[in-house]
Amino acid sequence: MAENPEQGFKLLMGKYGEPVYWHIRRMVVAHDDAQDATQETFLRVFRAFGQYDPQQSLKSWLFRIATNEALRLLGRRQGKVTLSLEEAVPDTIQLRADEYFDYGDKLAVKLQRAIQTLPLKQRLAFTFRYYDELSYEEIAAVTDTTAASAKANYHLAKEKIIQYMNDND
Repeated sequence: MAENPEQGFKLLMGKYGEPVYWHIRRMVVAHDDAQDATQETFLRVFRAFGQYDPQQSLKSWLFRIATNEALRLLGRRQGKVTLSLEEAVPDTIQLRADEYFDYGDKLAVKLQRAIQTLPLKQRLAFTFRYYDELSYEEIAAVTDTTAASAKANYHLAKEKIIQYMNDND
């Protein structure tokens, strides 16, 4: 990206713009908030690209910035500057109708509600693995933990989601 930053940035956004948006969207729920946080994420990426360490996964680095931006947005909602992964508690956000989600699909709505009940570390591990198909090592890099912890959080989340789905028929 150093030789032609604008072209490199366009390529980066072309490849990762949608996955980053949906990652943030799963955290903050509302489309407008997700759009704002996605734009802010890519502004931060553009400003900090000179600090990127090519030894680490670009995808993990982008998702870490996106996660931090989503946590900042969630923190502002709660009157804080930002939230840490430890401070964040399951959201009580009501899923509301918008054009970007099929609320007629009762199973999808139920799954989203189940995901929202998870502690944030489990929610991130689940969504990164299930939706974004990140490896446990990549999840660990994003969440600043170990691959074993990411795997444990994913499996705990999966069990809680199954339990929620079974209990809320």
